[in-house]
Amino acid sequence: MTHRERALAILNYRNYDRIPIVHFGYWHETLTLWQSQGLITEEEAAEGGQLAALKQGFEYGWGDGSVGSHSGMDPVFEIKELETFPDGTIKRRNHEGVIELVKPGVVSIPSEVDHTLKTREDWERDYKHRFVWNDNRVPDISHMKADNGKAEYLRGVGCGSMLGNLRNIIGVTGLAYIYADDEDLFREMVDTLADLHYRGVEGILKQGVELDFGHYWEDICFRTGPLFAPGPFAEIVGPHYARVTALLKKYGIELSSLDCDGCIDALVPIWLKNGVNVMFPIEVGVWEASIKPWREKYGKELRGVGGMDKRVFAQDKAAVDREIERLKPLIDLGGFIPCPDHRIPPDAKYENVVYYTEKLRKI
Repeated sequence: MTHRERALAILNYRNYDRIPIVHFGYWHETLTLWQSQGLITEEEAAEGGQLAALKQGFEYGWGDGSVGSHSGMDPVFEIKELETFPDGTIKRRNHEGVIELVKPGVVSIPSEVDHTLKTREDWERDYKHRFVWNDNRVPDISHMKADNGKAEYLRGVGCGSMLGNLRNIIGVTGLAYIYADDEDLFREMVDTLADLHYRGVEGILKQGVELDFGHYWEDICFRTGPLFAPGPFAEIVGPHYARVTALLKKYGIELSSLDCDGCIDALVPIWLKNGVNVMFPIEVGVWEASIKPWREKYGKELRGVGGMDKRVFAQDKAAVDREIERLKPLIDLGGFIPCPDHRIPPDAKYENVVYYTEKLRKI
């Protein structure tokens, strides 16, 4: 079986030969560390570590080979430094208009301290014109038609973000305030961004390239639940998923995966109701996420990719063995492809990752 045939068989509950060995990439710092230790070359560390992943025994990354339109700001803001502090910290406006602190030596995401978008006046003056449709947002992918029916890997179409991108722009607190203070503005912003995603997906699908799944990005949950109330999320945002998944099905695409970190339990039924049927990356976290209780509650319509606790890579081979044993009954459920539940961090031991791929391949 090809990698594509194998994944489609699993996600559609058909017979398959073995589990595919899937990854979700690496932290940049992980690749830099392994390169400094002589474990991978500069070439293997380049482009997000695709060659390093193959060297470690992975076969492909979830979402590799997917295509999408440009559905974000056009144009983006010019990055502007606003202030420099004695310790070298820079206060700047980033490309989305967010005011952030960039601290020297800190490799995590910058600290957000303010947002340009707070009111309708801000939206009308600084943002609305950046989310206007034009045909140049859709890339020409007609050359991919030559691989229709012959692709080695799954090919997906990016469906954008119905709320996550907006959360990036106005912040978690801003999201709550704008919804509470000006619900009409909130709805307008959601509708505007979602319409760009829809038209972008439509522009991709019209080109006649055979694609296997749709894929959304959200990141609107944290360790105890959603960053936005499920009730208004279902009412205002939910129909936009349904609209896109209906479009996908019109073109024969039945699988729609969604990338959301954190504890997503409260949003799973909303996504499923609106046609999103593959959860990813199922972060285990301190909340012990697993496809099993979701499958028991929602049935086989719900599939999953992910759910492998990447933290065991920092421990020993015995910990990797225990994790694989934990995954085996989840694999037996069908409709589930194990994958490290986020990018592999710098505390991961190179040899443990190799050991994981070797063991998983034998299942």
